[in-house]
Amino acid sequence: MHIRWNAIQQSEWEQLQAPHFTALQQDWAYGASFQAMGLDCHRAEVIQQGKTVALAQFICRRYGGILGVALCTRGPVWCVPLSAKEQQEIYRELQRSCPPRRPRWLLFSPALTEPRDPSLASLTRVMTGYSTVLIDLTQTPQQLRAACEGRWRNRLVAAERENKMMVRAANTSVEMQWLFEAEQAQRIEKNFYGLPPHFIEHYHAARADPSSTLLMLQAEVESSPPHQAEHLRIAAMLFLIHGSTATYHVGWTNAVGRARHAHNLLMWRAFEELRALGIQTLDLGGINTRSLAGISRFKIGTGGKIVTYAGTYV
Repeated sequence: MHIRWNAIQQSEWEQLQAPHFTALQQDWAYGASFQAMGLDCHRAEVIQQGKTVALAQFICRRYGGILGVALCTRGPVWCVPLSAKEQQEIYRELQRSCPPRRPRWLLFSPALTEPRDPSLASLTRVMTGYSTVLIDLTQTPQQLRAACEGRWRNRLVAAERENKMMVRAANTSVEMQWLFEAEQAQRIEKNFYGLPPHFIEHYHAARADPSSTLLMLQAEVESSPPHQAEHLRIAAMLFLIHGSTATYHVGWTNAVGRARHAHNLLMWRAFEELRALGIQTLDLGGINTRSLAGISRFKIGTGGKIVTYAGTYV
């Protein structure tokens, strides 16, 4: 077994990951976006008997100009089934050979749900796990709707009956810009954090085919007189597409959108649009029932599978 660092091409990386459920943080464009913003990204291709068996992407920072930290989030991606012993060996070799100069820490937040998974026996957990909701989009629309929590489904039905509310795709740079500005104001108001504002433009540019990178849906209503020909935005959602997976990235609504349950309708339409694009899994991007209780309840109400990952290991 040996590891090739920073030698694989984007097309190979994406082709190898395509058959697997891969988190946003292991997507090539995710790493390229942070590189464009001045951080280091190192990609490992693990080869065994001439075959690629695992991929791992690390985002790297150096603190105080001294200590380096390299984080592999929701990885490595295992391209073939491997024993726990083989996986342990790969973790050790990644720690030994990762390019950032010492002193450095390599941190792994694997896509595992069991903190005592045998593959992690040689590592030490330093942080508890992150939770999210995963939607299986291979289900039929009837199955997806039946899985929704009753109140969530009732709000969706009410939104569908709003004949003055429309939903449309809105993927132009101008339309996205207003959403980013609204979302930034929302972050300040509600005191929460997310990826840097310029992440999306770098993510979009890093894609070999930018047309299949983003899905933005916007809810609108007709304006009141004297501007009857205009439509007013009341809610929007943006999803990032990577391989056979999509991740919910940004959502915004105003008082009118909340009253009309626009986000329920936008999420449902996103299910339909993403299924039509061949997306198999939608990651709702994390839940935190303490500091973001309302958003978390909304995500849980979709009826998806709540997953809590094992944690972060060194």
